[in-house]
Amino acid sequence: AHRILQGLIAEQMVRQDNANKRYYLGPAMYEMGLDAAPRVALRDICLPHLQAIAEQTGDTVFLTVRSGLDGLCIDRAEGGFPIKAFVLDIGRRRPLNVGGGSLAILSTLPEAEIQRICGANADRVKASFPRYNTADLLRDIAASRARGYAIKDVLEIPEVRSVAVPICRQDGQAIAAISVATLKARLDDARAATVAGCIAQAVAQIESRLAG
Repeated sequence: AHRILQGLIAEQMVRQDNANKRYYLGPAMYEMGLDAAPRVALRDICLPHLQAIAEQTGDTVFLTVRSGLDGLCIDRAEGGFPIKAFVLDIGRRRPLNVGGGSLAILSTLPEAEIQRICGANADRVKASFPRYNTADLLRDIAASRARGYAIKDVLEIPEVRSVAVPICRQDGQAIAAISVATLKARLDDARAATVAGCIAQAVAQIESRLAG
């Protein structure tokens, strides 16, 4: 039974609470219910916040969830700035070690899990994202943890940058992230901090709602 549970944990079907050692359904079970209430509820809870962030910043806002080894975009909202940064379509998935939203999610995970994800995704990333560098990713994760949010230049479009904040469970690990993407010239470090603060306010309300 223990070996089976460890296998289920490795596949994200089951998770173990570090505090009480009890087992619970994992995020992959959540992914299996794409059309069921938990996914719909998360989108419903987040949508007004995505729209508010888009209105405040003028930029494009994305909601990314963890789906096993991938980050999956499940919603977005458009701001009023005339140049749109549509770096993700709804339903698009990328390796979890690629992208701003995914970086925010990774920054909440244990080191062993990060290494497992990077190793499992190595061939896919090398084929699709030749500019990707694991050493750079680890530095980005450390910086994200230090500042409390992620900043990432978009690999596919170097002129675009994103800033992202994770949405976490009560154990501190992320189930999703909200990111804002726009032109690099429009998102310097000072404005990125302002936008991150806007996202963080929304995330605090979302986490409170999910916990309730």
